[in-house]
Amino acid sequence: MSSLRVPWATSPEQSRGRLHPEPAGDARSPYQRDRDRIIHATAFRRLQYKTQVFVFHEGDHFRTRLTHSIEVAQIARSIARLLGLDEDLAEALALAHDLGHPPFGHAGEDALNAMMKPHGGFDHNAQSLRAVTLLETRYAAFDGLNLTWETLEGLAKHNGPLRRPPPYIAEYDRRHSLDLGSFASAEAQVAAIADDIAYNNHDLDDGLRARFFTLDEVAALPLLGEALTDARATVGEVPPERLAPEMIRRVINRMVNDVAAETRRRIAALRPASVEDVRAAKTSVVAFSETMALANQAVRDFLFTRMYRHWRVNRSMAKSRRVLQLLFSLLHGAPTMLPPWWQARAGEAGSAACALAVSDYIAGMTDRFALEEHRRLTDPDIPG
Repeated sequence: MSSLRVPWATSPEQSRGRLHPEPAGDARSPYQRDRDRIIHATAFRRLQYKTQVFVFHEGDHFRTRLTHSIEVAQIARSIARLLGLDEDLAEALALAHDLGHPPFGHAGEDALNAMMKPHGGFDHNAQSLRAVTLLETRYAAFDGLNLTWETLEGLAKHNGPLRRPPPYIAEYDRRHSLDLGSFASAEAQVAAIADDIAYNNHDLDDGLRARFFTLDEVAALPLLGEALTDARATVGEVPPERLAPEMIRRVINRMVNDVAAETRRRIAALRPASVEDVRAAKTSVVAFSETMALANQAVRDFLFTRMYRHWRVNRSMAKSRRVLQLLFSLLHGAPTMLPPWWQARAGEAGSAACALAVSDYIAGMTDRFALEEHRRLTDPDIPG
């Protein structure tokens, strides 16, 4: 924890606690314990073989959900430290924010959402909350990880107040209110913006590595062009594979400093005396400046056109969607093909309970396991 915590930071000494009371146990703060529970969770380990854009077998050096989460955590801690916030809470939220993602990135989420439409749809933020409050089974006394209220709040609404929460978040809120109508803590907001910073920059890195575009092409973007010019002026003419990281680290540094400056400006205007003032604010307190937000959007638009809709990515996404659609259809229609623990949860074939169990089962899969399960269920030459 930062020893220079500001008054509007989240205080571990004033945590609202856990749904199931537990003794303090050791010298760790509540948020340090949350972080450690997340790191030891099965869902966290699976992130190693869950990808964002590239399927796991397309290259060992492309980001996975695990490496992305670690990068988000590093950026979140840096911003939290600059602002005098609780670094451990920001880190815990950064490490947990992708636990609910299914295999195959956005293609997998789109497929599950389509299959679950009759039953409320599929939302990866809600699935992250399901993972840490229900699906993890590491403790004998309760389902889930029994995280603190502040960590659960941040997972549920790190992107802002939830006026129309997904079904599971709404259901959980009725049992254990997370004050869905307000903003989350500044630490949760830091984790959310760290996700944006890491996401765009590592996709730029991966896109350059995959040769979807060149450094000269990204130089046309305002923020990237400035960082590239500065990198060239500092290191001289070096190969692109060395120049790209120099550019990207400069972009990350500028974005982090921009967030810190804009947040300080908003805090000076709001003058919050506590984290409750941050929650009650009419807008988020952690944000990019208007100039940086526009530059960030330009990068997003470039990546959408040149990477996320690249023909090679389109092919991979189409195949991935078909894999999950077929898995869902087969298992929803015949839950007796599920492993015993999941069969017990699923109940009657075709029912809403069965759909939810199948969705949870598939969402927990890695890319590798989903492809293997698909082969086991469709190839008569492979034993079940």
